[in-house]
Amino acid sequence: MSTKKYYIKGASIINETRKYMADVAIKDGLIEKIVFPSGNFDSTGYEIVDGKGKILIPGAIDDQVHFREPGLTHKAEIYTEAKAAVAGGVTSYMEMPNTKPGAVTIELLEQKYTRAAECSLANYSFYMGTTNDNLAEILKVDYKNVCGVKIFMGSSTGNMLVDNEAAINELFKNVKVIIASHCESDPMIAENLEKYKSRFGEDIPVEIHPLIRSAEACYASSSKAIELANKNGARFHVLHISTGIETGLFRNDIPLKEKKITAEACIHHLWFCDEDYAKKGNLIKWNPAVKTKADREKIWEALLDDRIDVIATDHAPHTLEEKQLPYAQCPSGGPLVQHSVVAMFEFWHRGKISLEKVVEKMCHNVADLFQIEKRGYIREGYYADLVLIDANTEWTVSRENILSKCGWSPFEGETFHSRVLKTFVNGRLVYDEGKFDETAIGMRLSFNR
Repeated sequence: MSTKKYYIKGASIINETRKYMADVAIKDGLIEKIVFPSGNFDSTGYEIVDGKGKILIPGAIDDQVHFREPGLTHKAEIYTEAKAAVAGGVTSYMEMPNTKPGAVTIELLEQKYTRAAECSLANYSFYMGTTNDNLAEILKVDYKNVCGVKIFMGSSTGNMLVDNEAAINELFKNVKVIIASHCESDPMIAENLEKYKSRFGEDIPVEIHPLIRSAEACYASSSKAIELANKNGARFHVLHISTGIETGLFRNDIPLKEKKITAEACIHHLWFCDEDYAKKGNLIKWNPAVKTKADREKIWEALLDDRIDVIATDHAPHTLEEKQLPYAQCPSGGPLVQHSVVAMFEFWHRGKISLEKVVEKMCHNVADLFQIEKRGYIREGYYADLVLIDANTEWTVSRENILSKCGWSPFEGETFHSRVLKTFVNGRLVYDEGKFDETAIGMRLSFNR
């Protein structure tokens, strides 16, 4: 935690549905004081950070990333991807268990925490993974120090596809913390794949991807999972909603704190649609697939009316060589964590969403949904995870400014009109206009449970 004191002066703060000008004093890694009106504070001994004309938000919290360590470090590493995260204004992340080996025992899970404590510039948590037969191990985890449980009810790495309904019922019945799920029907996908393989062979056009990993396959899995979760009273979170039909499964007539079933939208499903395959090809091949423009608009509607609760990335790097393979061999996923905040600011520039709503979905709601301790808000006594943004500057994504180890982005060539200037993590200025303090290792997230 930082011993240096900072005073961010004159920024426009976006926080808790409001926009207002104030100063923020940072001391001992925490937000010491929110000074309103601006200037009403003795800042002697503080390093002054000029926030005039800039926007200050809480650090974004990404509840779904794949940083590929251990076992897949030719694609990405905790160090490289956490560095990309803080450069993009993401100060905390929750990483998925489908590494090699998968994090399906406490010992394997804790090895990931040990590694992050050595090299992660952002704060971190790691999900416990599920199999058809590791419930006893899942129940031993201390979930005050682990974000939740991840269940793959669709294709996954190794032994992590949970397709035994009795095992799923036992999981939903016995696990009291949040269970996050990838929902796609594997049998339906397999049937669709064989249909198109018989027509195209191995080199299926990527435009067919949303027909293979279809809206019907998503809905069949998510609706069944929600039914089982409701039956067992589970706290269930559906990741990366990609279809319009699924948005009808979620509620907006009760506040987030009362919801037992919640949902996430990802940047790529908000940005791209099937019309973009012609230009982007395999670079936008994700699971679940980017689907139609109509699906995208329905996801937006659900995000804005609060049926969808949070925004994340599903950041999942692969090498460019892997993404250039024919469809059947090309892995799904892509890097997004460096550009998620500026992408949502771009939607604000276009009049699609307010900044207050962006902060709600990327910061406040993630903290509330996972019960994260003292993060996600600009509040006195909370950790000083803060991002200063210039919302009126143009820059273009290029190979030269991409920080993910894979070295490419689906946003390459895109011109954004906002730029992350400074990122504070636990009161330390970790990212400062292209420069990093690499001695500033993040903290393990803790949870109020």
